[in-house]
Amino acid sequence: MRDIRMDIGTRLQQIEELIQEAKSMPLSSSALVNREEILEILGAARSELPEEIKQARWVVKDREELLAKARKDGESIVAKARQERAHLVSQQEVVLGGQEESERILSEAREQARQIRLEAEDYVDAKLAQYEIALEKVGAELERSLNQVRRGRDKLRGVSPAEEEFGTEEDHQEVER
Repeated sequence: MRDIRMDIGTRLQQIEELIQEAKSMPLSSSALVNREEILEILGAARSELPEEIKQARWVVKDREELLAKARKDGESIVAKARQERAHLVSQQEVVLGGQEESERILSEAREQARQIRLEAEDYVDAKLAQYEIALEKVGAELERSLNQVRRGRDKLRGVSPAEEEFGTEEDHQEVER
């Protein structure tokens, strides 16, 4: 590939030399230049120039296409990042909502367990109180039955009615203890 600056520079130098060597017009800053020489130099420059200009245009076009593609890719990346951020925020909200819900459910479960435990304790206490009353009745009845058995045995042994009514000396010692 030829160097554009060198080809154009050479042609421009040739044109400059022609103008400097041209004859001046009297009483004017204009100069007489050989039209054919100038046109020939410009034609040569033009014939040398198109391939390089085409290549430069392709480079510019490729650059513009690359920039457009880069912009499009950048916008796509930004859009995807925004979607991902929205998705992550949504997931975070779901997680936080789930955590709050689980804490609420756990708190309710603890309260229900406490209520059930208190109810169970009350139930057991009521049943034990009933057993206590029943045992006291049974105990009192057993004591009466035991006293009847003793009196019956004492009668069989021949205990006097006074001892039966006031008890024996052994009965008094047991009561004092």
